[in-house]
Amino acid sequence: MHRLIQKMRPYLLAWLRRSRSGPASLVRRFSYKDMKRATDGFRRIIYSNTHGAAYRARFQDGEVALVKEVKDLNQGKEKFFEEVQHLGQLHHRHLLPLKGFSIGCKRLLVFDNVENGSLKEHLNDPLKTPLNWNTRLQIAIGVAAALEYLLLFSNPPIYHVSISASNVMLDENYTAKISDVGLLNSVGDCVTMPHSSNSEDCMDHACGNLTFQLGVLILELITGQSSEKGSTDLIQWIQESRFRSSIQKMIDPDLGNNYDSRELKNLLAVARLCIKSGDKPKFSIPQIFRYLQKVENTCE
Repeated sequence: MHRLIQKMRPYLLAWLRRSRSGPASLVRRFSYKDMKRATDGFRRIIYSNTHGAAYRARFQDGEVALVKEVKDLNQGKEKFFEEVQHLGQLHHRHLLPLKGFSIGCKRLLVFDNVENGSLKEHLNDPLKTPLNWNTRLQIAIGVAAALEYLLLFSNPPIYHVSISASNVMLDENYTAKISDVGLLNSVGDCVTMPHSSNSEDCMDHACGNLTFQLGVLILELITGQSSEKGSTDLIQWIQESRFRSSIQKMIDPDLGNNYDSRELKNLLAVARLCIKSGDKPKFSIPQIFRYLQKVENTCE
């Protein structure tokens, strides 16, 4: 499947270059002192994972932003600057736009603010407005669209993406925005030579990991349950041969009966396929994205 993506990428990138005009935008550098003050001494934590923590920042002029810590401090500054500029050139409706960066005791990336916080808040916080069925379906489609963009339209492709309810953010229209995207040439812990068979195995593993994460996120959208902190209940359930007999018990109570049964079954089929794919996925992210679009259109 990785070979197919590699064949498609040169044509897609050539088209993308032709469709864009104007110089690439530079990324702003924020002072570390201002970042520390805006995050209240890095105490306004939105989420924290193995890649680092994310903070809510409020600057003196009233501007609000999401600030993400970058854990890889062994990387040279010049390489870090180069990779930050690359992240600044990523433009997609379902990626949180990068505004700038800061360097001090921590290395920080500064992103646009999101009005409605994280997906996790809306699934778990009883004070938040419950998400309706169509919004949940659109979130799944949006995340898949962003992954397709990162794999096919980014040069080089970006595989180091963390997808969870904590770091999928929602804007004022409840449009999904992925906020945890890795820097250049990051493919997990794999270190390989370009074009080697070992490199292909590494790419397959990375794509398989993204596919798995997408499947888990879809299950969270359907059930309202969290799979974070090592919980395997959702994953075990979808892999059972008789999981369909308990679907009604697993659906998020906040949905009530306000969902389309055919779309639900098709969405569960996608989640099951993603999670059972393993390290060598049978279907690529672009194929899964197209299938999710078909799920949306089945009842139109």
